Amino acid sequence: MSQNLVTGIVKDSLFTALKVVGPILVVSILIGLIISIFQATTQIQEQTLTFVPKLIGVALTGLILGSFMSQTIIDFTKRIFDIIINIS
Repeated sequence: MSQNLVTGIVKDSLFTALKVVGPILVVSILIGLIISIFQATTQIQEQTLTFVPKLIGVALTGLILGSFMSQTIIDFTKRIFDIIINIS
């Protein structure tokens, strides 16, 4: 197994992880930012206020983009299995 192959696998795995987790992370950050701005303007200092909107946003993102995420993971797994077959 060459160094270029290992580097390619690591690069591909990191890119796949970012593609899968990125949309959920962005939605969670945006909802947190909006709730933080709302809390700052109304001076409500409740720490648990962000939990339910984030939970709903992440769940909706998972439902909407679930097929994209699963297809991305399936494609990555197929590429890894192809690499394993070609190594032997």
